[in-house]
Formats: sequence, structure tokens, C-alpha cells
Amino acid sequence: MLDHETQTFAFTPAELEVVQQHIAKYPDPKSAVMPVLWMAQEKYGWLSDQAIQLVADTLSLSFAHVYGVASFYTMYFKKPMGKYLLEVCTCFTCGECGGKETLNYLKEKINADSDGISPDKLFWVREAECLGACDTAPVLQFNNGHYVHHLTPEKCDTLLENVQNGIMPTYERIPLTPQESKA
Repeated sequence: MLDHETQTFAFTPAELEVVQQHIAKYPDPKSAVMPVLWMAQEKYGWLSDQAIQLVADTLSLSFAHVYGVASFYTMYFKKPMGKYLLEVCTCFTCGECGGKETLNYLKEKINADSDGISPDKLFWVREAECLGACDTAPVLQFNNGHYVHHLTPEKCDTLLENVQNGIMPTYERIPLTPQESKA
């Protein structure tokens, strides 16, 4: 992670082109705030006040407006967290199919602190509300992106080991019907 106290906060010319592409998608530039917050978070690792101010300045919005968006949604991080986020669904179906046990297993496996962060700051494990994959419970979402379905302790171990070795999870195709799974 970058040191947000001494870091210079600016988008590169190439990043500003992407910002302009986001702005062009909407009738009001204010609507580009979410994808531009994503860009800042990906660039700086989390959204410090300086990163939020960069987004506000780039989109000609108030700090308060951008901060309000960033603080409303859980996918925006307002403090440093682990590099890789593992969000385990614990809603009803996943909870009944082992989601809570999986969450606890992962926290124990990474030796998580009270915030769910590993001592090396590589992993951050937290509970997620419904991820909409009840049919493949329990499930987790990796870094606000790919899902990992049908979790077991062995599958969790493999995921952690792979990520430690630089192998990130990829899209996992889930058959929709029993016939499709045999094809």
C-alpha cells in the first residue's frame, strides 16, 4: 500500500481519458462518481481523504458528495485493509450451508485480527450480505469480483495458497441444469 500521508494524488493522462469515457456514458457527470472512485481505490489501495478529494476535483464535485457515496457503499474502503478481500456470504442459504463456518475457518486460517485482516495484510476476510448465488452455497466474492462457489475447507486452502503464489481466481462456469453439467 502507498503511504497516503506523503503520496501525491493525481490521475495520469491515460487515467483521465478513462475518466472522460466514464463521464461520457451519463447525462450528468456526477453519475461517473462510482467508477472513478473504483479507479482511485484500485490505484491507491483504499480511499483516504486525499483520494476522495482527487475524485471530487476530477469530477468538479464537492468532497462531501463524493465522501457520501464512498461511505454509503461497503465496496469502497475508507481505511487500509488487506490486499485481497474475501467476502463470505452468510445470509440464509449460505449460512445454512456452511457460510458462517467458512467465514470462521478463513479467519482462523489467516490468523485474522478483529477486523478480519491477516498479520501480513495480504488477506481481509469479512461477512457479506447475499451474493445472489444460493444454488452454489456457500460462496465468497474475491476482491469485489469473481465468485468462488461450493466452498469447502479444502477449496479455501487452495484459494489462499494460490493467491499467495500469485494465482488469482478466475471466472468459474456453473452449469444451470444437470444435463448441462454432463456435457
